[in-house]
Amino acid sequence: MSNTRQSAEANPGLAVLELSFHYGTKAALDTVSFEISAGTFCGLLGPNGAGKSTLVSLLTRLLVAPDGEISVAGCNLRQAPRKALGKLGVVFQQPTLDLGLTVYQNMTYFAALHGLPRSEVPARIDAALDRLNMRERAGERVRDLNGGHRRRMELARALLHDPSVLLLDEPTVGLDAAARQAITDHVHDLATQGLCVLWATHLTDEVRDDDQLLVLHRGQILARGQTSDLRGDQTLSDWFLSQTEVPA
Repeated sequence: MSNTRQSAEANPGLAVLELSFHYGTKAALDTVSFEISAGTFCGLLGPNGAGKSTLVSLLTRLLVAPDGEISVAGCNLRQAPRKALGKLGVVFQQPTLDLGLTVYQNMTYFAALHGLPRSEVPARIDAALDRLNMRERAGERVRDLNGGHRRRMELARALLHDPSVLLLDEPTVGLDAAARQAITDHVHDLATQGLCVLWATHLTDEVRDDDQLLVLHRGQILARGQTSDLRGDQTLSDWFLSQTEVPA
């Protein structure tokens, strides 16, 4: 993926500054700030209801925050939304595939939405499917794929336009252990190639010791840093529970 092999200076990754959002009087996010550099896998860990889905909606402009700033690969999402979103690849928690179309047709439709040159589309689709070992399934209808292959296809689709930042919201929900591991390993590999990755999850085994970690709890960043430094002598699961458990 040529565009992911950029320096951190050329691809500043993802930056969020003092982002807040309310549903009525309830604060879903409260002055959230963080930065993720190019070539970094960052786990966004939080229990259900922590604000992860709200944050993902704001990063993808499904919601617009009255306060705070978001920058995607150096592009301000508020000032230049189309340019910023063009640098973002997304795998949502809920599937967004057309089950009646083939894998290739879904990819072609997505390429058209991004305005990719028609002459480049076949080669881009082949390359994206090859990365996820999905090329041989290009002619199959999505409804005939199992859950793991559908997720792989969504990831291939998210990479089709060579984004600088990859955002994944609970991407392994409902998958078996082997499929979860395969997708987690592949996205970690993408980060080593230069992609900026934000992986939102509540599953601690998807985050590695050398990953960066953000812990979101009750709409605020509770902790940030390298996973091994944060957890210390505890397992990540035990440390995470100790940070986010509700007192009796």
